[in-house]
Amino acid sequence: MPRPTAAQLAYGSATVIVSTIAMLLLSQTSTGLGVAVISAAALALGLLVALTVPVPRRRGRHAARTAAGAPTGSAAPAASAAEAAQDARVPDPRPASAEHPVHH
Repeated sequence: MPRPTAAQLAYGSATVIVSTIAMLLLSQTSTGLGVAVISAAALALGLLVALTVPVPRRRGRHAARTAAGAPTGSAAPAASAAEAAQDARVPDPRPASAEHPVHH
């Protein structure tokens, strides 16, 4: 599982704090069970917000290969023409011997 980004942590934490305070003030509960239910609901809401924050796309050669290698019909966007042109100019790091099999 990938690590959460700073934006995901910030939005999730802010959601938990603000929603807990808002629900406690609006419900005016004073019982321990009411506070526990509101806290659990706020935590679930914060987790939902943190997971739905868009993750930034990786740019560069690795992202272009990942998008190009994705199966047809997937949700992964195709690489842009500029990224493809930049990828074409970068030399392949593999040695020439890796491209041609050795026959004995």
